[in-house]
Amino acid sequence: MNLSASFSEAAKGLFDWTENPAIKHKILKDFFNAPCECYHEAFLQSDIVNELYREQEPDGNWGPLNSKDYSRKAVFPTTFVAIERCQYIGLTLEDRGILLCALDYLEDLLQDRNTQVLYNRNERAIPWQMADVATCAERLKPQNPLCDRLYFEWLYIIERAFETGEYDYEQDKAAQHEVLGTREKRLVPLRIKLILSRRENVSPKLEEALLHYFGKHAYENGHFWEEAACKLPESFQNNKMRRWFPGFNYIGQFKGSKIYLENVVAFLMESRNKMGLWDYGSQIKDPWGYFEYFQTGRVTKETRMADCSMEVLSFLNTYMNNL
Repeated sequence: MNLSASFSEAAKGLFDWTENPAIKHKILKDFFNAPCECYHEAFLQSDIVNELYREQEPDGNWGPLNSKDYSRKAVFPTTFVAIERCQYIGLTLEDRGILLCALDYLEDLLQDRNTQVLYNRNERAIPWQMADVATCAERLKPQNPLCDRLYFEWLYIIERAFETGEYDYEQDKAAQHEVLGTREKRLVPLRIKLILSRRENVSPKLEEALLHYFGKHAYENGHFWEEAACKLPESFQNNKMRRWFPGFNYIGQFKGSKIYLENVVAFLMESRNKMGLWDYGSQIKDPWGYFEYFQTGRVTKETRMADCSMEVLSFLNTYMNNL
């Protein structure tokens, strides 16, 4: 199978079939690196962008940072979910000021100007949240100097944890106690996405060790949900199919992920419908905090198929870039 050719065929097929300007803009910009100016203004005025703009608070947030407030009915359960959607659909810092305002909010946190939004239930809570804030801010503004300290602290911790080529809990604990000032045996989960945001600082040997440790675990056990890449369903159209994608995407962030995802890619390419696209089916259930949408309002067969196809194509695009 020529994956690149099949990917291009599916992406072009979706581009020709859909009328959604946000999807057309994303396909041109992120999948084909092609001029997309003719769809840019329509994209900025699309319902999904208007919703993000309308729901954002004046200081740049969309409610709680990363912990859902169940007493509050909101379109976006957390600020991180809203930022994920902004980036997923292709918004940049220049687009209507949405992400620029969000970046200001995150940078205030990085500079201790807005710490009241952070919870502090145990000694791991603040370092954990601040690393996630830095990850998000770094994705919005690469090489952000406000992220330097946290980035290199976590790179040091992870390098210590994998010093021998395999994960060592005692080394991880010693490094976290040294850098974060913690004392408990329970540790902050290693912030992999943060150090991969500046991949040039991660040695091939370290990334290979991370792939085999974290990728294999996600392959065999799933990531967040138990749906795992080694236990694919018989049919793509089942009500939990979307729950496999956090695992697919988690493994796919590493270079060399083909060894764990080759079967997944084959399964996805064999699951296209008669139009050469993908459709979860009418019984699909969305996981909590889901952000992979390109439109608002009532779900129809057409919008569901468009969102599903974009999710598959986005995964495949990252997978091919990390081969």
